[in-house]
Amino acid sequence: MDDEHKQELPAPPRFRYKGFKFMTLALFFVVIFVILGFSGIKATSSSQFCSSCHEMKPEYYTWKASSHNEVDCVSCHIEPGVKNLAEDKAKGVVELYKNLSNTYTAPIQMPKDIPNDACEKCHNMKTRQVTPSGDLIIPHDKHLAKDIKCTACHSGVAHGKISERNVTFKSDYTKWDDALGKSMMSDVKFTSPKMETCMECHQARNVSTACKTCHKNSMVPSSHKQANFKTQDHGKLAERDIKKCNSCHQYMSEDAITGIQDIPASQQFLNTGTVNQKSSISAQDYAKENTFCKKCHTTKPQSHVKGFVNLHGAITKQQGTKTCLACHDTQKTGFNKTTNITCSSCHPAMHEGKNYKEHHPINLTGVTAPNASCYTCHNKPKCTSCHKE
Repeated sequence: MDDEHKQELPAPPRFRYKGFKFMTLALFFVVIFVILGFSGIKATSSSQFCSSCHEMKPEYYTWKASSHNEVDCVSCHIEPGVKNLAEDKAKGVVELYKNLSNTYTAPIQMPKDIPNDACEKCHNMKTRQVTPSGDLIIPHDKHLAKDIKCTACHSGVAHGKISERNVTFKSDYTKWDDALGKSMMSDVKFTSPKMETCMECHQARNVSTACKTCHKNSMVPSSHKQANFKTQDHGKLAERDIKKCNSCHQYMSEDAITGIQDIPASQQFLNTGTVNQKSSISAQDYAKENTFCKKCHTTKPQSHVKGFVNLHGAITKQQGTKTCLACHDTQKTGFNKTTNITCSSCHPAMHEGKNYKEHHPINLTGVTAPNASCYTCHNKPKCTSCHKE
């Protein structure tokens, strides 16, 4: 061919290159299975093989820390049968291509719930009556008869709902190891059935929500049966372990209680990369948040008789302020949302540690105590309650 008929061929389209790469990988995958046969299928069906893709590390390490760590991934995620196995291996080729081309979607979402028959490989729903706690009444056969899926209650048993907790993004994969997997699975509210789920389902289906419906024993702790529990002991117990109180009383409040739980492990992880920060509400603030507690705490105590305002100072000095703080706030200005009365409504804030002299309109150099000129603006009874003449 002479020079004038020579033409430079255009570069092949980019998609053709990707298609060639994909076909090569697919062919390689098929050859591996032909060579290895059953042993290849077995090897690629192991949970360890799943962890070889870095986007699966969160799922792998949480599964490893779960109560189901002796059950391989394929036991739950692939339905029985040669056809289903073949379809999964075909999908595996696609996932391998997405992995190598970095085109997979994160966080990974389950395309569908785990079917009940996957659970029934190990668990007999017709005879399973109670959970390990011993106190709960869980008739699994009745739930099964109403076509309630196992995952409606147990969706976090293997992975702790990590996708919902937003800790499985691409930027997080390098952080995952055994320790992080254990910490994520240590928070039972993400791994165990929640009482809210039971209550909501029962209410929607007009099933009784009385304690005796789901609990064998009386729900009233022995400490609550003491004669002086309401008047003396319950506040001390609340200060000792308010989270224990909340485990039952949170369901009695019309409003959600904020600040009572530890910072979730997922939130700590996203904020700092660690899971050791803790935060908890005080017993006094809890009584102001929980509407169940307010029913008593907004009732005027018997001690608050006529003239109590003049008596309360001596009582406070003798007994301390803890009892008062169960209803009242100290330094908060404005109205208390529980009683509409705060200590600062009558008692001015202390001057100690504040640079009030620098901004005072009158020069206070050398002044160490209030004098007659101070009472030109300030209320003498309030000042002299602390500053004795």
